[in-house]
Amino acid sequence: MAFEIQELRDVIRVIVLLNLSKGKPMSKIALKRRIDKVCSSLACVDMNELEKALKEMTIEGLIIDNVDSVQLTDEGLRLGKEWQSLLLKKDPILEVVAGLVDGSITGLVVILSTFISILTNSGVLFTPKNVIFTAFLTLTAVAITNFSSFFLGGITEDLADIMTLRTLMNYSLSDIPDKKERDKSLMLVEKLFLVLDKEIRRSNLFAASISGVTTFVAGSIPIAAFVGLPAPFNTIVSLTVVALVSGVFLVRYRSRKTRVHWKITLLETLAIVAIATIASVLLGVL
Repeated sequence: MAFEIQELRDVIRVIVLLNLSKGKPMSKIALKRRIDKVCSSLACVDMNELEKALKEMTIEGLIIDNVDSVQLTDEGLRLGKEWQSLLLKKDPILEVVAGLVDGSITGLVVILSTFISILTNSGVLFTPKNVIFTAFLTLTAVAITNFSSFFLGGITEDLADIMTLRTLMNYSLSDIPDKKERDKSLMLVEKLFLVLDKEIRRSNLFAASISGVTTFVAGSIPIAAFVGLPAPFNTIVSLTVVALVSGVFLVRYRSRKTRVHWKITLLETLAIVAIATIASVLLGVL
């Protein structure tokens, strides 16, 4: 099913999909108010135009029209999620993956460094208190770095993508022969992207926070197990936790989100974690 932005009703349909993407029914009057809100309280879309757009969406199987209210079908929900992900970036897969990988590697490096120092009798200062202080100081630094890099870099990248998408929509809508409908469509898109700009900033703040928290949690759990449990169970349990996080949950998450076979994802993940861990340990020793 094609869904291109070529006329006013296409813009209206995008707004309808975004507002109904939670799956709950909404009255047509409330939906009209949402559209008017996008237009900064101006009646840029009349009820007749909304009804035409809803009728088309009903015919295409995107919504269920209950006379006074509408609700997305399963196909409409799928398409709504796609538009939401495209416009609002509400699926922080990269942030979660980075948080899990960085947290796991940081925890693993701390554990291996402590273990190697104890084996070589050079770990005089490696008391539980010192290990905890060093580990959580390192984790905090990595988590803050992830937060700031994803927040600032994410906003820059997402806004650039949004500007490109807006330019493409404006270019497509500029071909509408009717001047009144063309001006109304371009104005509605302009207002829509002003609203999306604010939502994108909130979405990036949320995604960056997820990355920072995920980094800290993924690293702190195995470190806490290593410090809190007696030897040799501490090493076994902590390394098992790292293996489960990076080898099971992370692989499953990446495989499901990227739609790549889990075996390929597993090999990629193990290679990345192994190379990063070995390099970190060698640098620490040197």
